[in-house]
Amino acid sequence: MPIPAPDQENLPAAVTIWEVGARDGLQNEQETVPVEVKIEFLRRLADAGLGVLEATSFVHPKWVPQLADATDLLDRLERAPGVRYPVLVPNERGFDRALEAGVAEIAIFASATESFSRRNLNRGLDEQFAMFDPVVRRAVDEGLSVRGYLSMCFGDPWEGPVPAEQVVAVGARLLEMGCDQLSLGDTIGVATPGQVEVLLGGFTAAGIGVDRLAVHFHDTYGQALANTYAALRLGVSTIDSSAGGLGGCPYAKSATGNLATEDLVWMLDGLGIRHGVDLAALVDTSVWMAGQLGRPSPSGVVRALGGAS
Repeated sequence: MPIPAPDQENLPAAVTIWEVGARDGLQNEQETVPVEVKIEFLRRLADAGLGVLEATSFVHPKWVPQLADATDLLDRLERAPGVRYPVLVPNERGFDRALEAGVAEIAIFASATESFSRRNLNRGLDEQFAMFDPVVRRAVDEGLSVRGYLSMCFGDPWEGPVPAEQVVAVGARLLEMGCDQLSLGDTIGVATPGQVEVLLGGFTAAGIGVDRLAVHFHDTYGQALANTYAALRLGVSTIDSSAGGLGGCPYAKSATGNLATEDLVWMLDGLGIRHGVDLAALVDTSVWMAGQLGRPSPSGVVRALGGAS
């Protein structure tokens, strides 16, 4: 008996994978990763077919020493045709540096909770918008696209579960400010599929379509793929992930990092959803990067297809 094809109802035909390995994946590494390694990592990711590569962040080196080479990296990076290389900017000074580097896309990083905003930005929940507003305004004036990351969308280590209404209200302000897209982050990896459905339903009820939303899951409790599937079923078609499962939130105990791009691609293949990525080349890239970092990848697919690394 032939195996039936997967049910395509309510699933997007194709997705955009927003690869964050080079920025989010590496930013908390304790040992400095040479800029040459980062450039090679980005080259390999582009060769594997990933079309969006978040390259770096123009945060002050005091706060994220690993990304102190942002200007050097972009000066030396040979951009692959058709590949987008957005960068994260924390403030106007970071935006100035991004403009000087000739970037076409930026992202800002906001918080859905008061506690995390205080700790991460040294500003209150409402005060953060005063910092982001001139950045977004100037970016729009310069013709740059702007992504808004929204952290702590499901749970906060100091405040506990975060009400969906609060997340929708903060997210709506970022979109009204001029962000083109909003990436909803499960920063400490506590979300479940039911919570994903409730939050996305809240945005829909507020008149914000899923075409303006992306999702960014961490796998702390092993729910990243299940949460992604729930988002796909509701029509989300931009998924953040990190090659090899690199990265993680320092505020999440036992965090195992971001959703691994290989695990995502394996699931998308099984669902018949187009993504444009060569899985074998991507696994080879993550095996190579694991060797550079001196530890195995946490990705199940990388372990299965790439051997011991």
